[in-house]
Amino acid sequence: MTGIHHVALPTRRQDVEAEVAFWALLGFSVVEAPPSLRERATWVQAPDGTQIHLLYADEPEPRGGHTAIVAPAFEATLTALAAAGHPPEPRTPHWGASRAYVHSPSGHLIELMAAPPPIA
Repeated sequence: MTGIHHVALPTRRQDVEAEVAFWALLGFSVVEAPPSLRERATWVQAPDGTQIHLLYADEPEPRGGHTAIVAPAFEATLTALAAAGHPPEPRTPHWGASRAYVHSPSGHLIELMAAPPPIA
C-alpha cells in the first residue's frame, strides 16, 4: 500500500518548541532527523510512522492548503487542543465522521477527522 510518509511545514526556529508541543497533542513525538538535515528541521512522528518535518524558515508562509490528521480519540483531542490554547473550529461532518479545523502555532491549517474517508 502506498501512503504519504511526511509533510514539510515551514516554521520559524523560535516557534519550533510551540509546534512540537502542538503536534504532541495529536500524538506526534520528536524523532531524530538524518545528520544532513538536523541543521534544517525538527521532525515529529506519529505512532503509525507519519512524520511532520518542521523546516526552519526566516519568514514562513502558511500554505494555502491543509494537513489532514485522523484523530481516533476525536473529542478528547479537541478538548486537549482547546485547553492548550488552540480552539478547534467544528466543520461539517464528511463520510459520517466529525471534522474540525485548527491552526498550529505557525499558522498552518490542520484538519482533524474522527475517521478517514472510505477507500474507493
